[in-house]
Amino acid sequence: MALYQSKRPDYKLSREQRLTSSKLLKETFEQGHSIAGRLMVMWLREGNDASLRLGVAVGRSIGGAVQRNRAKRRLKEVFRLNRSRLHGKYDIVLMARGRLNKASWDEVQLELIDLAGKAGIFKSEK
Repeated sequence: MALYQSKRPDYKLSREQRLTSSKLLKETFEQGHSIAGRLMVMWLREGNDASLRLGVAVGRSIGGAVQRNRAKRRLKEVFRLNRSRLHGKYDIVLMARGRLNKASWDEVQLELIDLAGKAGIFKSEK
């Protein structure tokens, strides 16, 4: 029986694929490269060690703990499903805006793709 190698993208979002250090998040904000959308703000961090890792920031203006955690889950999931369509030597921090939890899933996904396109890190399928 031959082993079948799938050409499917890697949809994992392991610990190594996330920005977990507050130092790196602070560095991202200090670099100041951001693109704002209606539902989220995308911050880009350049660096030798950057490799499309994800950081998530959600402020208290989103709501209570339940709403903040829902916003974090939505941002992580939309990034996880679209990570294979992004390229470049950047780390990304997504910051939720107030309307994120009220938006439909399609709106959230389209906004991430739009922001990535504006940032020049979106790979279009040819």
